[in-house]
Amino acid sequence: MNSPVCGAGYELTPRQRELIALAESLGPRFAERAARYDREASFPHENYADLKAAGLLSLCVPEKFGGRGADLKSYSLVSATLGKYCGATALTFNMHACSTLWPGVLSDALDMTDEQRAEHEKHRAIHFARVVSEGAIYAQPFSEGSAAAAGRAPFGTTATRADGGWLINGRKIFASLSGAANYYGLLCTENKPELSMRDTLYIAVPATAPGLTVTGEWDPLGMRGTVSRNLVFKDVFVPDEAQMMPRGVYFQAASRWPHMFTTLSPTYLGIAIAAYEFTVAYLRGEIQGVPVKRRMYPTKQIAVAEMWVKLEQTRALFLRMLEDARVDPPKEARLRAYAAQFTLMENANDICRLAIRTCGGQSMLKSLPLERMYRDSRCGSLMLPWTAELCLDRIGREALYEPGESDE
Repeated sequence: MNSPVCGAGYELTPRQRELIALAESLGPRFAERAARYDREASFPHENYADLKAAGLLSLCVPEKFGGRGADLKSYSLVSATLGKYCGATALTFNMHACSTLWPGVLSDALDMTDEQRAEHEKHRAIHFARVVSEGAIYAQPFSEGSAAAAGRAPFGTTATRADGGWLINGRKIFASLSGAANYYGLLCTENKPELSMRDTLYIAVPATAPGLTVTGEWDPLGMRGTVSRNLVFKDVFVPDEAQMMPRGVYFQAASRWPHMFTTLSPTYLGIAIAAYEFTVAYLRGEIQGVPVKRRMYPTKQIAVAEMWVKLEQTRALFLRMLEDARVDPPKEARLRAYAAQFTLMENANDICRLAIRTCGGQSMLKSLPLERMYRDSRCGSLMLPWTAELCLDRIGREALYEPGESDE
């Protein structure tokens, strides 16, 4: 199978080929609906119904819990495939898939006591059953408008110990799937006299929980179908079994499994591929309603060549990053993960820029998808926890300093 996500000749497992083909089969319907979701800034409910019917909501649920058992690499290939057809669907699917990937195969590689491991098995079985049996959708709100989502401070949203569970108080912004998810996989800090990142809790809050409200308007530049409004938590009670990782394990994961934060990037590879493929089809006169060939002009050929070079650079770094992904990767692999994230976010938008310039004035029209791809791709560099700026900051700092070093 020749998948545009990984290119011809790239070795895939039979399971990966099957999953990519399944995602491709849904793609044309997603593409048909994408303009409407963008225009209305509405959530892609129909696409999620298709994902549920195809069994892809349980993509990253381990097989022993009834899921498809995809690891980070397999998830990323599927996500990039979906991103070719609808960026907002792929990006929100990331939040849902990570809600099973992180407590699933990623957690299996972390250190836990026997007590923690038993607790985790018990709790994650509850969450996975909701996804597999009920088709539940999980979100994953990070942002708070502070340094917390960037990994530089404790989350301001807190969880206070209560009889049989926790009381949640706080606020999340840019909360994708707001109003559409059944559960919000919330990152918050255990409420102690001194808040600490080590006390981060990962807890699923039901959308129907008393004290949880969705607020604010949603009218952004791009990724409009993500519907990322604000969540406000006021004395929201959740039981102990709502935890998606045992206490303290999320902090370990964030420290030892850096590739867990690269899962946004496949969406943008998908958009980059879609922009390139559209440009080639446009210049060949194969787009419905625009049948004029323009491929014979040297300026168009040079532009396509530049797009191809950028796409190949981006794809190669993306695939190498996936090969690196593991617990406790070496320094070089961590730096390459930051570089891959930066490259994917920036090059996707640059490829879309070149596509619009090359296709010309028609590409500005909303009847064609390029202007939406351009707007969607521009949003990637702004997304926490690894924005483009943060990736550069971390590369520079970690390249020049070994752990524990300072200039004092």
